[in-house]
Amino acid sequence: MRRLLIALPTALLSLALLAPLAAADPHDGAQGWVGEANDVIITNAGFILIAFFPLFILTMSLLQWQLDKRKYARKAAANVRANDEVWKGGW
Repeated sequence: MRRLLIALPTALLSLALLAPLAAADPHDGAQGWVGEANDVIITNAGFILIAFFPLFILTMSLLQWQLDKRKYARKAAANVRANDEVWKGGW
């Protein structure tokens, strides 16, 4: 609750300070960073999105697979160490 009491006024103050900047910018005629958005730009952006999401999913899946592989290897090693006669008993 204390974090919320600190974060909420900070966020509202930031929005209040940045809101005039949005209205002060001159109108650009709906042109973006690369100029007027024609059919080629929209099509290329769509192709980039079509390629990005499957590659992102593949990359994250491979990363998860490697992390799971490490986790299972560590579990197996810990299990072997726990069942080893050297570590049983005590003094």
